[in-house]
Amino acid sequence: MSRGMLFAPVNAEGVVAALDLPGPAYRVLLTLRSRSEPGGRVEMGQNQIAVLLGLSRPSVTSGLRELILARLVKKQRNGVYRLNAMLASYETPADARAAIDAMDPADRLDDPHFVARYHQAGQDYRDQLARDRRKKLHVA
Repeated sequence: MSRGMLFAPVNAEGVVAALDLPGPAYRVLLTLRSRSEPGGRVEMGQNQIAVLLGLSRPSVTSGLRELILARLVKKQRNGVYRLNAMLASYETPADARAAIDAMDPADRLDDPHFVARYHQAGQDYRDQLARDRRKKLHVA
């Protein structure tokens, strides 16, 4: 298939900037966006992303985790990711509209609670890591 003109459904940069993601997450996101198929599917492993960006694999893993917590990327399986439908590009505006209409409302970038949910998800993740560390200390 030829990759002619693709359509992006929204200008998402303002919302993405408001998330205040760690630096590697932005770099990973831009890389995934630039290499995605219409509709947002990306087949690219973490090692491949790390080499491409000149980052360590743990930095890429951490960046992907933040993107997943932010609901900007979903992991479908190892090496296969899908961009949030509002970040993906499409072959036609009708394809973009259909993808957005099919979205879970909580994944929409224009949801007024989108940024707050990311910050809460990040805090919940850090809290869980702390609980896991305390459990390991008590077991040892």
